[in-house]
Amino acid sequence: MKKLLFAFLLLAAASSALVAQEGEKGMKDANRAFNSYKLDQMGNKGRLADAIAAVDIATADAATASQYRTWQLCGDIYNEVAAQQINARQLAAGGLALGAAADPSTLPKVDHPGLKAAEAYTKALEMAVKKPEIRDALSGMRALQNNLQNLGFIQYEEQDFESAFRSFAAGLEMHDHLKKNNEQSHFDEEGQYEEQLYNLGLIGVAAGLKEDAKKNFMKLYTMKADKPAMYEGLYSIEADEISPEAAYKYLEEGRKRYPNDISLLFAEINHFLRIGKLDALLDELKTAISLEPDNVSLYTTMGSVYDNLYQNEIQAGNIEKAEAYSASALDYFNQALAKDPNNVDALYSIGALYYNKAASMTQDLAKLADDYSRAGTEKYNVKQAEMIAQFDLALPFFQKSESINPNDRNALIALKEIYAKKNELEMSNEFKDRLEKLEAGEKIEKSYFKK
Repeated sequence: MKKLLFAFLLLAAASSALVAQEGEKGMKDANRAFNSYKLDQMGNKGRLADAIAAVDIATADAATASQYRTWQLCGDIYNEVAAQQINARQLAAGGLALGAAADPSTLPKVDHPGLKAAEAYTKALEMAVKKPEIRDALSGMRALQNNLQNLGFIQYEEQDFESAFRSFAAGLEMHDHLKKNNEQSHFDEEGQYEEQLYNLGLIGVAAGLKEDAKKNFMKLYTMKADKPAMYEGLYSIEADEISPEAAYKYLEEGRKRYPNDISLLFAEINHFLRIGKLDALLDELKTAISLEPDNVSLYTTMGSVYDNLYQNEIQAGNIEKAEAYSASALDYFNQALAKDPNNVDALYSIGALYYNKAASMTQDLAKLADDYSRAGTEKYNVKQAEMIAQFDLALPFFQKSESINPNDRNALIALKEIYAKKNELEMSNEFKDRLEKLEAGEKIEKSYFKK
């Protein structure tokens, strides 16, 4: 039994030594391959892949993975892969002919080399004891920052927003390590650090990483950074997470700090639209129009707000106030058309104003229809004429809207109904058929009123 146990211990020791030898061999092979690559990057490009394979063995070995030198070498190798990927992308983007040295197909197949380099340098710094070791780890981090920025921009242009976020975030992590050790960083220039936080917030939102985005916006907010959009970013995230009302504090604070920032103004306008706070919108929209007098959508939005106020007052029975709101709505829709005669929103909205007034008269007609006396009949005829007159006012706006967009479902419904009320059944059926085709998934190729 003792002999058997002794043999087992010998086998275990031999196995441990073998694993340790594999880690050390990986380090030697990685150093040899990487040095060979650096001596002749064009002729020995394949040696970079050899260096990666070897250093991966070293980092997987418990003995060598506990040493500073392993992670420093790993960071240097992956940092070089990142640099080569960037060079290849930039040359290709510039339309330059790619030689063998820059051909992406000759590069090692590595996903996110910048992130792997960042992880390696961070571990190297944690394990570094001697001053030269600390200095080299920090030097690697500073060189890596530039590569992470370039990778982030490339990934962003390719709309790989999550990867872009991770690259830019790793660049900030390198900055934090450098500053803790009183070293220079690429983000030392005034405003650069804030710009990086701001970009991370925006990209985080685009990537759907809302909590990560929020952390970066909150850093800017705590720093009282000169970034108006951070207020809009915090509002948009918390409006979805909690409620628009709870998130409004950021817009309110941002508007006080930056009263002339048009983006924050529009965000506040959209907030009031979102919660249906119509009265508060009027002053905001007037301010927006004074800042952007040629923005047609502001006039149509203002018209829609007044139209909604008109509808509210009609339901409340405040006829005089309702008519004043209706007149204001019509005025702003007409101002929109003066700037853009083919604006479909304004055309349809004016048609809808007249149409809704006509439609409201149908209830009065129904009440009068039961009175067959001469007076009752006269009242019915007068009210019907008023209704048809309103439909006639609406008609040309829906016709022009249809001429611009024959697939506008709402315009087709309105045209069908108006012609039916006017007892023009052939025309009503024309638009009934078009509407049925549209709802069956067909596309209307030609407008009826196209001139």
